[in-house]
Amino acid sequence: MALDVAIRARAELGEGPTWDPAAGRLIWVDILGSRVHLFDPATGRRTVLPVEQHVGAAKPRAGGGLVLNLRDGIGLYEADGTGFRWLHREVVPGRRGNDAAVAPDGSLWAGSMRYDEAPGGGSLIRVDADGTVHTVLPEVTISNGLGWSPDGARAYYVDTPTRRVDVLTFTDGGEVRRAPLVDTSSVPGSPDGLTVDADGCVWVAFWGGGAVRRYTPAGELDRTVRLRVSQPTACAFGGTGLTDLYITTAAVGTDPAVEPLAGSLLVLPDAGRGLPQPAFAG
Repeated sequence: MALDVAIRARAELGEGPTWDPAAGRLIWVDILGSRVHLFDPATGRRTVLPVEQHVGAAKPRAGGGLVLNLRDGIGLYEADGTGFRWLHREVVPGRRGNDAAVAPDGSLWAGSMRYDEAPGGGSLIRVDADGTVHTVLPEVTISNGLGWSPDGARAYYVDTPTRRVDVLTFTDGGEVRRAPLVDTSSVPGSPDGLTVDADGCVWVAFWGGGAVRRYTPAGELDRTVRLRVSQPTACAFGGTGLTDLYITTAAVGTDPAVEPLAGSLLVLPDAGRGLPQPAFAG
């Protein structure tokens, strides 16, 4: 498999690739650049939407438009990119939104972290369509990758400093149980964003490790994709048939003479087959 450059860029902290099937486009963000990027691989068309705050993630809404995990909470944009409003606003000095994902029921699960990465300074919340907020995991440090198994019975989650990929299971009463699936401390880098494929395997980007690794549902490593950048941040399947693996990367702290592709959007064609991602119901 040959790795390609989908978009050559110098995103400070590229993150959160998400395929929007209704629009046939990839959505991704530059967190520190406060920008949402929209990319149509069929035409090559690129659109950049500046936002007023650091933006951890952007996901499609069922009725059109975007839901954003921002520094100060969860915001909504209409389909034409205007008409912003807050769905849930919670200003915590020194904290910002980070990675997020939409659950099979259409709720948004949004993570946060402190800028100084203080232990326990972040959380993982669930935001319902009407803006009701439920705390899923309190006192995490860098809430990152999140994705669901094909049957929706469990989710995979990364709090980066733990150096683990955890599995979340759910009781009938709504309780969330968390247990380690993979301890990644023996491989270079730290686990960051992730996606789950149609086989139920988990693809994890390793910040500082220059690779994306695929783990089986049993937690066994079965594939490693080496990259020409040291700071991949997240990955997602997109394109026709959801067969292309898109990988966001970060330029922050890198030397462009050494890593000219840092901050670019990479793509691994025909890497596998992804799962259709639901849109936010709100």
